[in-house]
Amino acid sequence: MSIDATHVASGKVREIYALDDRTLALQASDRISTFDVVLPTPIPDKGRVLTALSVWWFERLSDLVPHHLVSVDDPAIPAEWLGRAMLVRRLEMLPVECVARGYLTGSGLASYRDGGAICGVPLPPGLTDGSQLPEPVFTPTTKAPVGAHDEAMTYPEVEAAVGPERAARMRELTLAVYRRAARIAAERGILLADTKLEFGLDVEGVLTLGDEVLTPDSSRWWPADRWRPGRPQPSYDKQFVRDWLSAHWDRQGEPPPLPAEIVAQTRARYVEAYERITGSSFADWPGA
Repeated sequence: MSIDATHVASGKVREIYALDDRTLALQASDRISTFDVVLPTPIPDKGRVLTALSVWWFERLSDLVPHHLVSVDDPAIPAEWLGRAMLVRRLEMLPVECVARGYLTGSGLASYRDGGAICGVPLPPGLTDGSQLPEPVFTPTTKAPVGAHDEAMTYPEVEAAVGPERAARMRELTLAVYRRAARIAAERGILLADTKLEFGLDVEGVLTLGDEVLTPDSSRWWPADRWRPGRPQPSYDKQFVRDWLSAHWDRQGEPPPLPAEIVAQTRARYVEAYERITGSSFADWPGA
């Protein structure tokens, strides 16, 4: 390794290294997690796709919200990490996962079916799987440790966790990021169903967008020309893996290995998401 770095944490997907008291290196692995479990089978090139898309989106959001990205091509980054590592500013991460939804699916659909609302936000009757919401909604969750399950939060609970002023700003920025990303994606024939963002505070206390952003791990992307409310949607994200696991695992014990064809199709979906959104060939992104 060509940098003087100290390993400080392992996430579900990323390894985190400290370069100094202000800078971290985030190295994205090819691990994939679902149902709060890291699966035994990696998806080749997944870490590179997550890094490439995050960098692309950070650049297109920089006038909207400060972000933590410093560099992806700094000479300090080891050659074996090229294309899957970001140098970022160290943040004090806040204990809320900020979710924006423009369409009804997943856990939001389950909550709606139970009580007509998500995270205390009431929704109109008659919606179904894949329905577009009248307006994007802010549906935050807790930020659980690895192996634990994120739990839905109401907005008053977010205010209690981070304070009313900061909660309002997090909600405002989450919805602003969603709206911009949804507009850009729509121009490319893709619907952004929902997305999860994480925020932290920099050394000056400025609210800053961190972690990854608008990737197939943190968002649901649907091909617009195949969108049909009333059924599960084709997607460019890890919903494909969730669906396979739901049919082959009862969530007891260790999850089964993914078959080769599921691995190949998942990789293809991630790469297609990158290429359709950015208009660039993934073959041109650094690393191997």
